[in-house]
Amino acid sequence: MSTVALEARGLSKTYQTGKTRQQVLREVDFSARHGEVTMVMGPSGSGKSTLIAVMSGLLRPDGGAVRALGEDLWTLKDRAVDRFRLAHCGYIFQGFNLFPALDAIGQVVHVLRHCGLGAAAARDRAVETLEAVGLGAHLAKKPAELSGGEKQRVAIARALAKAPSLIFADEPTSALDSSNGQVVISLLHRAAQQRNAAVVVVTHDPRLEAHADRIVHMEDGRISPPATAAAAHGAPSPSRN
Repeated sequence: MSTVALEARGLSKTYQTGKTRQQVLREVDFSARHGEVTMVMGPSGSGKSTLIAVMSGLLRPDGGAVRALGEDLWTLKDRAVDRFRLAHCGYIFQGFNLFPALDAIGQVVHVLRHCGLGAAAARDRAVETLEAVGLGAHLAKKPAELSGGEKQRVAIARALAKAPSLIFADEPTSALDSSNGQVVISLLHRAAQQRNAAVVVVTHDPRLEAHADRIVHMEDGRISPPATAAAAHGAPSPSRN
């Protein structure tokens, strides 16, 4: 059985706008394992994106704890959290978040240089990673010259290039058609299997369920106990949490 890479206990988060307070996470427990794709599913506004932000070091919770790769993440100072994210986390978002002026190679090199790689080594790894996601013919293209599916593959290459142990994808297929969506989730599943990464995908896209090792359903800031993909499809299977 694969080992736990990420574990959250009792997470709570409340936003306040003027006099209005909205609790978006309510004592949430969660875990993800190395080598698995864990999918968090639920309707818009259920707290999925807030959960992934808190677990990945992007948003500090009001209460609870996150243990990531053996570190008690939110006991660290802000700079230490930033270093942890840079060293161990890869992020993929529905809006791609690409730099308009950079070509595909430049998008990946930019991250690798921040990780401390020299220019030549960063370029070599960028090319290797982009070719691995099927973009070998598009290395010099800028975002405006790429399709939506190609942009998302650049974003995946950027996340994978530094070989992260934790990969977080927030609605990675929402802007894509069915064919490109299947390509994206297959690449994430390959990252889990081949790189032993823990991959957490937040989505409300039911097309992705078949690609998950474990599925968790979320609604109104609460999360149900994780279940295997087989159990989510009606087959008897014990929880592996």
